[in-house]
Amino acid sequence: MNRRAMTDRDDDMRKPSGQTVFLGAVVLGSCALVAYVVFFAGGGSQQTTTPDLPVAVDDDVDSDGDGENGGDDSAENTAPRRAQRLADIPFDGAKAYEYLKQICKIGRRPSGSEGMKQQQKLLAAHFEGLGGKVSFQRFEADNPLGRGKVPMANLIVEWHPERKLRVLLCAHYDTRPFPDQDRRNPRGTFIGANDGASGVGLLMEMGRMMPKLEGKYGVDFVLFDGEELIYPGRFGAQLGEYFVGSEHFARQYKKNPPEHKYAAGILLDMVGDAELQIYFERNSMRYKNTKKLSIDIWKVAGQLGVVEFVRRQKHAVNDDHLALNKIAKIPTCDIIDFDYPHWHTEGDTPDKCSALSLAKVGWVVHEWLVRINR
Repeated sequence: MNRRAMTDRDDDMRKPSGQTVFLGAVVLGSCALVAYVVFFAGGGSQQTTTPDLPVAVDDDVDSDGDGENGGDDSAENTAPRRAQRLADIPFDGAKAYEYLKQICKIGRRPSGSEGMKQQQKLLAAHFEGLGGKVSFQRFEADNPLGRGKVPMANLIVEWHPERKLRVLLCAHYDTRPFPDQDRRNPRGTFIGANDGASGVGLLMEMGRMMPKLEGKYGVDFVLFDGEELIYPGRFGAQLGEYFVGSEHFARQYKKNPPEHKYAAGILLDMVGDAELQIYFERNSMRYKNTKKLSIDIWKVAGQLGVVEFVRRQKHAVNDDHLALNKIAKIPTCDIIDFDYPHWHTEGDTPDKCSALSLAKVGWVVHEWLVRINR
């Protein structure tokens, strides 16, 4: 019914009598009372609710994170300020770096490619061997080049699946089809050591620690496909879509709610840079609970003395965490070092990454997991 038809109908209606108004008010009041009783006497418990946000550092220092800096660096960096070595860190960054190099040896890994299939086989075997429950969330996406569909799959690894409260650790595992930011060879080979393999390599090592994680929170790893299914077009245009896998995952979580609930999520993207500097990501600070989550993680980093987690906002990054926040309503922050000169170039190779950087990020995330489970 269009707007004009509704207006005409309203003009033709008779003015209700006083008795009609009285009876209508009684009916409406009764309905409101019944709804109140049903909701507060137990019916409301059937509604979908977001679990309480897990907290690792239980104090009020800079709890709001207001202002440009999101808190004072000196307030939380309580560990001794000295150069940290791999031997000082209880997360095996050297092993994570070896996994990164193993993935890069496959070569290009765009969505639907042979390289992606090889990677999926490698990762499924790795996580299953560690005791994880592996599944693929398969779907299809439009081919940006206009030739049919592209087979897609988010890889999901469940740890302690009996726990109904869960935390999501995620990364993307596809690579951009071409290094289109490379001035010399924008149609060359892009292997994505930092932009792709770093998050995956870190989670491969993190998986070795998951069976021993005690507490009430289970953990799911999700490796998103199609984070950047983008091909260069004519005259600088781009063909394709970003964040295809994370948006599919978020829509499915909303459409078909599982028995478990995600209390929080952490996205790991470009975390292997040898010159590591990780600032608060601005989009992560725009959502109330995600902002609290970010501050909590950075507090853990400060207490561990990992000074590469800088308590200042810098870049606003459109990334896989946006769909999780907006669609799935899972508070998810982005841990990303976006000051990376080799981004989307042929220079994004393992030698630009470091085992120490992976160790520091892995240590902070694992320590946060341990603390929220205490």
